[in-house]
Parts: sequence; structure tokens; C-alpha cells
Amino acid sequence: MPIATVNPADGTTVKTFDPLSADEVEQRLADAEAAFRGYRTTTFEERARLLNAAADLLEREADGVARVMTTEMGKPLAAARAEAAKCVKAMRWYARNAEELLAPEYPAPEDVADSGAERAEVRYRPLGPVLAVMPWNFPLWQVVRFAAPALMAGNVGLLKHASNVPQTALYLGDLFHRAGFAPGCFQTLLVSSGAVEAVLRDPRVVAATLTGSEGAGRAVASVAGDEIKKTVLELGGSDPFVVMPSADVEAAARTAVTARVQNNGQSCIAAKRFLVHTDVFDAFAERFTAGMLGLTVGDPMEPGTDVGPLSGAQGREDLEELVTDALAQGAQALCGGRRPQGLERGFYYEPTVLTGVTAQMRIHREEAFGPVATLYRVADAEEAVTLANDTPFGLSSNVWTRDECEADRFVQDLEAGGVFFNGMTASHPALPFGGVKRSGYGRELAGHGIREFCNATTVWRGA
Repeated sequence: MPIATVNPADGTTVKTFDPLSADEVEQRLADAEAAFRGYRTTTFEERARLLNAAADLLEREADGVARVMTTEMGKPLAAARAEAAKCVKAMRWYARNAEELLAPEYPAPEDVADSGAERAEVRYRPLGPVLAVMPWNFPLWQVVRFAAPALMAGNVGLLKHASNVPQTALYLGDLFHRAGFAPGCFQTLLVSSGAVEAVLRDPRVVAATLTGSEGAGRAVASVAGDEIKKTVLELGGSDPFVVMPSADVEAAARTAVTARVQNNGQSCIAAKRFLVHTDVFDAFAERFTAGMLGLTVGDPMEPGTDVGPLSGAQGREDLEELVTDALAQGAQALCGGRRPQGLERGFYYEPTVLTGVTAQMRIHREEAFGPVATLYRVADAEEAVTLANDTPFGLSSNVWTRDECEADRFVQDLEAGGVFFNGMTASHPALPFGGVKRSGYGRELAGHGIREFCNATTVWRGA
């Protein structure tokens, strides 16, 4: 794939970039190693000052970078502005909380007395240069939620961003540089995916984090495993959205529309499978379908647009294949299922609701990365849990119920990294984020995320 900005709203190539040469990559690796030697000794106060400076810059420049994101991957401009604001919030949260999150831990003296220690402690120390392989769907947020904790922990970052968002990638490297971080602390690598293995195998790179497809995660994890390097993976999701009889059906249906089409439906944590109790199925289906039909599909730069284009031609073709397979095997489209008329130049797809989906259909097992929802009728909580877990993925989940005993059952039995009640899944700097099964391993955000790339060092002191 070329490194280029291709506007998905009309398919035009806006700008192309030459990948870094081998010598240029080598220089950036050397710069990262050199930067780490000095940066690791900085205080939390110094790091917080730099990160807050980056947040201030991003806040002032939010509209401009939002327009770049929309041009590169097609999200509605309002959503791009909200993404920039979320990044500012996360930067300031880590600047404020990192020192406490990484404070030394002191076991009680009586608990370690039999080890012969007069006292002991655990200190969190940075590891070194970390490679971040990031996706296009949240081109600013995915990077910042790695960069903010990594930099506050004293690590340095190397960003290999998706090839279709090069301008956002370059902006990020420039942002941290202009904020005052020393050269080499955070660098963008404009390279192809084929160059990732050599960078990851370089001994100066100590760990990697990846957000992306299952295939990409498997490739990075296998190389890192061969090199015995730490990784964090956040991969795909096919999140269930469960609606039980005690739910506020009107609110659930309204939220379900947003949960499915956020980011044009191209979100790993978007609700994709809607599992609705038979007692409220008809009422929910009617409201949900009406809500999907009422969305405005069009130019993501226009303020009235709810759903913009998919990121590219291949993504739309993949989505169409899933829908075509389901319809051929007996599923019904309550709405959508086509490319919208009048938008032929871009990579658009209608918001779609499918019902009558069976386990034999590909869409039952595979992630639909676009504005396509599958709607299932369930008889009770047991069937809802069984169906919710009948997926290779386990990123997050949504449950609508007012029954506390029922809620406890879902928390206990759902195979997911998160359970969100009476609302939609969202990431937040203070809450750990990640999944189980083929959705990956490790956690981002909160204290869990900042400690992922730290050396938890036991310090033992004898008498």
C-alpha cells in the first residue's frame, strides 16, 4: 500500500509520501536510543510540563488536525474534533496522575521479614524505545493513548502509523517536538508494513504495542515472541449489545444507533451484534431500524452528516461480501444493504440492519467493520450470554437492564474486557481498556496501561 492521503469521500489522491530509507530509519533508531538515556532521568514534573505543553498545542490546533483526519479517513468533522478534545483530556490526565500511578510500593515490614529484608519496595522504571503500530480509524486517539502514558513513564516512542493517514502521523511527531520534548523522544516512521519486522527485531527497540487487525497482531506478536519482547495487542471486536425486558427500550434503541455507526461503523468497540429479549424485540427493532434509516449519509465535512464514507474501497468490498453472504443464506435486511445513490465517487455504504442471521453466515463470526448491525431475538439471559460469547472476539460489551441480579450474572459470565450497563462502550483515560480471546491482551489507559511498559523492579535491603 502506498503511503498517501486518499480522500475516501471522493477517492482522489491528495498527497503521496516517500517512505524513509534504510539509513533514515537507522538514524531514527539511534536518536531514540540516545534520547532515552537522557529522558529516563527526567522528573515527573518535567515530563508533565512537556505533556501539558503538547496538550495546549493540540487544543489550539484541534480544528486543523480534525480536518486532516476527516480528509484522510472520512470520519464526520464533528467526530474528528471530539477525538482531538479527547486526546487533550488524556494528556492532561496522565500529566496529573502519572507520578501517583507509578509511585513506589512498600510491602509491610512484617510481610517480608522472613525474607531477611530490613525493608523492601517495588519501583516502576521505564523500559526504553517502544514501537507503536497504529491504525487509521482513530488516527489521533489511538496514538495518544499509548504516547501519553509511555512518555510520562519515561519511555520514548517510535510510531509506525497506517499508510493512509500519513499527515496525521507527521503531525503527531511534530506536535511532541514543538512541545519541547527532546529530539528522539517521539518520532514518526513513514515506512511500509513490510519494514516493521526489521524495526521490531532491532535490539534498541525493547517492546511494541499494536492496535489493528487480528492478522497484524499475529504478525507482530510472532516476531516479538521470537525476540522475547513485551507486546500489548488491541485487536478486533464484535461487541454484543444486550437488551433485556427491564430496559428503557427507547433509550436503548437510540443509543444503539450511535453505538453501531460511531466513526462510520469502523470502530473495534462499536456494538455490532444486538441481542434483544423476545418480550421487547419488536419494539426495539422498530425504533432501531427507524433510527438507522434516519441517519444522513454524505460528505463528512458537512455539519449535518451522521455517517461518512468507509476508509477505502477494500474496506467497503469486505463489508459488502459479509452482507451478500448473509442475504444469500436467508438473512433479511430491515434497512440498507446497498451503496447509496448519488455518492458514487466515494466509499459509502448505507446503514444496514440484518435479522435472521444464523451461525452458518460469515457475519455471525467475522467483524463487520462498517455501519452494518445484526439483530438477534433471544429468549432469556442464558441465551443472551451464550450468543454474546459465541464469537472469537472479547473486547467489550453493552447490557441494558435494571435488574441488579441480572447485571451481576452478565458481569460474571460475559467473555469481554468490559461490560457497560445502560450506555455504550467508550474508552476513558481513567479506565483500563483491552480485551480477551482474539481481541488481544494487555491493557491500555489507567494505571494498568502506564505500567505495561515499565520494569517492576523489586528492591530488597538487608539489615
